[in-house]
Amino acid sequence: MNKTKRLVVKVGTSTLTYETGHLNIRRIEKLVKVLSDLKNSGMEIALVSSGAIGVGVGELGLKERPSDTPTKQAAAAVGQCELMYLYDQLFSGFHHKVAQLLLTKDVIDDTVRKTNVINTLDRLMELGVVPIINENDTVSVEEIVFGDNDTLSAVVAVLCEADLLVLMSDIDGLFDKNPKEHSDAKIIREVHAIDEKVEALAGGAGSSRGTGGMITKLHAAKLANEHGIDMMIVNGDDPDNLYRIFDGEEIGTRFFARRIEVHA
Repeated sequence: MNKTKRLVVKVGTSTLTYETGHLNIRRIEKLVKVLSDLKNSGMEIALVSSGAIGVGVGELGLKERPSDTPTKQAAAAVGQCELMYLYDQLFSGFHHKVAQLLLTKDVIDDTVRKTNVINTLDRLMELGVVPIINENDTVSVEEIVFGDNDTLSAVVAVLCEADLLVLMSDIDGLFDKNPKEHSDAKIIREVHAIDEKVEALAGGAGSSRGTGGMITKLHAAKLANEHGIDMMIVNGDDPDNLYRIFDGEEIGTRFFARRIEVHA
């Protein structure tokens, strides 16, 4: 872990907001403080942040997450402004700059535009800027969406050649059974291969405010691992868990990438 120089952190809507849909300001403030401290230690950090639609729902006074595309896109447009304003204010307090990148799948599928994204990410991080990345929900339609920010975060980790991807979620990690239904569920600390048995442990979608679930996290882990990047799932309720990762504490679930050993 001490060799981690480039880190991608993903935070989900359930971590960033209350059940009301409004921002959990205290938690976001703590998250930004920890990320800023890790940057001060010498790391380059990119943050994949969900929450635009969730925050927009709260800002617009909607009773629940919309199901129709136009309202989702309207909520995303409102919520993204609020999110970036808050991130800019908080990171500025620790003398760090932020930049917004909104991506869609068609951008990554196009060779030229993909190269532009890679170059932009690299240069921003070299300049000490924290890229804040989200799916461009305002213009996304079914044909060009990633579908969830777990997948997007893995794509970003691959694009910027990260050393580690951390998903901060509303659960402690991968369990041998659903911990919400079984009190004796045990966390799995290490996963060295994502096979059918591991995939069978994944349930359905996550919270009502987000779109993910364990299955999307396993897909993200598989993508990251295939490109030599380790991935961790930790509970996002306490941003100090990021410190615990680098302090070597036993926390969350770590998915190990397969590495090819080169012998002389």
